[in-house]
Amino acid sequence: PWAAATMFSCVKPYEEQNYSALKRACRRRKVLFEDPNFPATDDSLYYKGTPGPGVRWKRPKDICQDPRLFVDGISSHDLHQGQVGNCWFVAACSSLASRESLWQKVSLGWCRAEAGPEHRNRLVGRFAFLLWGEVDCHLGSLPPPRNKDLLKLLGHSDLPRCLQLQAWGRLAGCYQALDGGNTADALVDFTGGVSEPIDLTEGDFANDEAKRNALFERMLKVHSRGGLISASIKAVTAADMEVRLACGLVKGHAYAITDVRKVRLGHGLLAFFKSEKLDMIRLRNPWGEREWNGPWSDTSEEWREGEQERAGEMVQAPQQPWMTFQDVCQYFTDIIKCRLLNTSYLSIHKTWEEARLRGAWTRHEDPWQNRSGGCINHKDTFFQNPQVGFLVPKPGIKGVLHPLMSRKYKSTRRDGQGENHIVIGDSSCPVEENRQYRMHSLQHRAASSIYINSRSVFLRTDQRAGRYVIIPTTFEPGHTGEFLLRVFTDVPSNCRELCLDEPPRSCWSSLCGYPQLVTQVHVLGAAGLKDSPTGANSYVIIKCEGHKVHSAMQKGTSTPEYDVKGIFYRKKPGQPITVQIWNHRVLKDEFLGQVQLKADPDDLQALHTLHLRDRDSRQPSDLPGTIAVRILSSATLTAV
Repeated sequence: PWAAATMFSCVKPYEEQNYSALKRACRRRKVLFEDPNFPATDDSLYYKGTPGPGVRWKRPKDICQDPRLFVDGISSHDLHQGQVGNCWFVAACSSLASRESLWQKVSLGWCRAEAGPEHRNRLVGRFAFLLWGEVDCHLGSLPPPRNKDLLKLLGHSDLPRCLQLQAWGRLAGCYQALDGGNTADALVDFTGGVSEPIDLTEGDFANDEAKRNALFERMLKVHSRGGLISASIKAVTAADMEVRLACGLVKGHAYAITDVRKVRLGHGLLAFFKSEKLDMIRLRNPWGEREWNGPWSDTSEEWREGEQERAGEMVQAPQQPWMTFQDVCQYFTDIIKCRLLNTSYLSIHKTWEEARLRGAWTRHEDPWQNRSGGCINHKDTFFQNPQVGFLVPKPGIKGVLHPLMSRKYKSTRRDGQGENHIVIGDSSCPVEENRQYRMHSLQHRAASSIYINSRSVFLRTDQRAGRYVIIPTTFEPGHTGEFLLRVFTDVPSNCRELCLDEPPRSCWSSLCGYPQLVTQVHVLGAAGLKDSPTGANSYVIIKCEGHKVHSAMQKGTSTPEYDVKGIFYRKKPGQPITVQIWNHRVLKDEFLGQVQLKADPDDLQALHTLHLRDRDSRQPSDLPGTIAVRILSSATLTAV
């Protein structure tokens, strides 16, 4: 069910419920659909406690004469929060409602539900929602109970517009399970996008103008490209929850950011010649009761006195005040950006290549088969986690994104709230250019995500060309669960899971031989190379038993830094490894020298600085320059 919500996706029905078949059956029997997996009973409300007496479930037609899912389209204030802590969900809905094209993908057939009574005779009391995590979710149109206390609990609006809440409650197991969720999870499941959390306090964005400006530009880009954004103020303790600040903002609430603009004050030529600009955002509180009352709010002095000066595009909307981005960074503690990455091959604006890998953390008594090793703090088991190799084929790419998602939902009626969450994260390590087997020793880490008690984590890195291994982990060893890893790059990354620890044995091994040594060769750099007026454009080739590893070219220098690694599983340990340096020329590349390495496991010296030699094996002579090489060899094939 991990298919993106696009028109080309292969839609998998949730709980194997076929929408067309059930619709035909309801029409044939002339009955309205009732979902056997999410019945109109107390079990769909609570997983603990009791709702109290007087609970009645009703369909929309039992509440008003002309029920409609939405009237005159969807807007960002069509849904309100109740006492259940689902503002995270309502904030995501508000963000989604600001993008009609996204809403149409999520709420299948919402236009038909909005039509008048003459088109309703074909409805069978069933709606479909296309969610990215559990794709095709169907439900009967029995809304939450029309009971005054429970309306306060679950959320409400003037018309029965809570079916999307019902779909989400169905996935979670019951409505009470929606208490205290994660806006990032909801945004990803609505859109299939990439969610990136930003800690404003830790980054000190309120006081660092350069970082604040850079973040606003990123938010402006995300918003302009159809992405969704939310903001919140962290409640550190239970006493902090729902505390209203003097500025009108509420701790523990998720606010939807419905607009991001760079505003030049004034009108016409006055605005054109003015250099003053304001970085502005517009936000909405799902409660709809308590708003920002600081500068540029709808009752503020700036708005009243600046009526003729403010930009015409800054239009006030009900319950959606404006704020300067500096105030956002001062009062809010967290921002979540959900960017929508264009990966369609049919688009002329394609920007990203996406690779997806579904895997699992599994537990096994045999360390070689265990795949639940925990984070880097557990060095004895860290490399027992799943490992995914990918390639950055060229330098200067704009970045590598790899969001990691755990497939466990937050809670169910049976498991209890939050009990099946695991803390997840991942690390990215540069490895040898020709690595095909799993890592077994710690090399340099290029980047590492935070570890968070969430269904998803995000890591963006700017990496040089080369091969890398991503290690998705849980924080503590021994946890099990499925995950989805997505890797976004400019060009195809050849992303695949590394499953084997060493070269496999076969019936041909006795005839063709089996590796006796593993050797890692790390060419750091060279010095004193044969020079030219513009410097050498040199590169390295590492050769071993018919296998080669090429480095990237280092232009215009006689002291290049190659930083290239190769790993070789050697069947003939007596045959040396050759490292050659070449100078790139237009017609024919020029040989600059080579060294031959015995790479004996008994050699305790790891770093070697060697003079370059000619290729004549009978009478080798020295050539200008030296090369620095680090060597690691072992008779244990899983040593590197």
